[in-house]
Amino acid sequence: MFPVLFRIGAFEVTSFGVMVAVGALAGLWLLRRELARSRLPDHAIDAALWGLIGGLAGAKALWVFEHAGEAPFTDLLFARAGLSWFGGLAGGVGIGIAVLAAKRVPVLRVLAAATPALAFGHLLGRIGCFLVGDDYGRPTDLPWGVAFPEGLPPTTVPVHPTQLYEAAFLGWLGWMLLRWRGRGVADRVVLGRYLLLAGIARFLIEFVRVNEAVVGPFSVAHLASLALAAAGLILIGSPGGRGRTGTGNSRRTT
Repeated sequence: MFPVLFRIGAFEVTSFGVMVAVGALAGLWLLRRELARSRLPDHAIDAALWGLIGGLAGAKALWVFEHAGEAPFTDLLFARAGLSWFGGLAGGVGIGIAVLAAKRVPVLRVLAAATPALAFGHLLGRIGCFLVGDDYGRPTDLPWGVAFPEGLPPTTVPVHPTQLYEAAFLGWLGWMLLRWRGRGVADRVVLGRYLLLAGIARFLIEFVRVNEAVVGPFSVAHLASLALAAAGLILIGSPGGRGRTGTGNSRRTT
């Protein structure tokens, strides 16, 4: 693992921070590509920029809330890692939707266009978590178990590299989202499949992650995953969910 790449004076440049930045840039590039494919206005990218800010704020806020009392507030706030994907998704999508609505851009179509960017950006962020030793899983004797002696917190016992489990899934999901959009699957279905599959995957991975249970054996992330999957099912099953998208020659909105 490579938690700190280099220092500029007292400022540390971490592998996690670099991968988050790379993920953001890659996501913006991919979103611009998908907006063009769907013949959506290029200025919809403004929503992504504001969503990126809202996502980072939401991700840090939820993580600090979840770990309140484990360390001083300022230590949690300025930890070299410590971002909650669910907080980031809620903050980013919430701000993005508000900007899209203000600009009178079709919200559902832009969200569907953003799904590959969300998947691949999340993938790069998870690699950053692995490099910095954050969000790892429970101890394991499997041959691919990894110890994080400089992790958050440190461990010399091999654990499940849940960051890589999720990254591998997100690579597959991002590829499938691109294929579905290329085949003209309805925007509502593309977005629903993203939410459903991401929710199911995180729900399963959560069983081998280190997280405090809040309801029976389930953590906050378990409950959020179920909510995400349920939202996906509702989108897929709702009226209009079986139509075709506007990614081809059609200019029809969804």
